[in-house]
Amino acid sequence: MTTPDNWRKSSHSGGGDGNNCVEIATSPTHIAVRDSNVPARATLTFPAEAFAPFIEALKRA
Repeated sequence: MTTPDNWRKSSHSGGGDGNNCVEIATSPTHIAVRDSNVPARATLTFPAEAFAPFIEALKRA
């Protein structure tokens, strides 16, 4: 996946300006996740089909 340019904040961001959240970007084949407080740092990138199981595992943790 090349560097995404379609980042958007989680709909579950905190109140105010939403500083405590993650951002995601999508492509046809991958989903990327980054910390909105330090967007220049590394991102986690998943094949699209692996993203939903990842989120479900986080919910169970």
